[in-house]
Amino acid sequence: MALESDRQESLEVSANSTDGTLGDGVTTLRGNVDIRQGTLRIKADEAEVNKIDGRVSSVTFRGQPAFLEQEIEEQGLVQATANVIDYQVASGLVTLTGNADVKHPQYQISGELLTYDLNIQHFQGNSDGNGNGRIHILLDPEVIKNDGAKKDKKIEPEIKDPEPPASDTGNNGGED
Repeated sequence: MALESDRQESLEVSANSTDGTLGDGVTTLRGNVDIRQGTLRIKADEAEVNKIDGRVSSVTFRGQPAFLEQEIEEQGLVQATANVIDYQVASGLVTLTGNADVKHPQYQISGELLTYDLNIQHFQGNSDGNGNGRIHILLDPEVIKNDGAKKDKKIEPEIKDPEPPASDTGNNGGED
């Protein structure tokens, strides 16, 4: 989970240009977009901010790639890149599309389409929608250790002896 203190910090936005409204509607930021709030930092070529009833409902970042980093509570720095990063504020869903890559202190995941639910800290990954491509996950050994095994105990795979082959010798009690 992101640092709770980040939400209390001022949101600082800078870009080469802006077009839109500061009220409800769509505002587009273009050129060297840089957004900071506490430990959260987002850099993109373009950002589109949608506001409804005075609140931000979604933000879409586009870049080659767009970049996001944030300090995670008691875990370290998380960095994400993708051609498009879409954040749906109400649902807490972050979707990374196109060359998506997330580096977490305990794992790395990459693919064409990654969705992260901030509420339950759950990742879902897909290929490019046409079934092309693959998801790649690299886990820190501490994440994949067997909790039931002691750290220094070697876990041996279970190997079963093969069944002896059925004998076709015509065993009829010794009579021929």
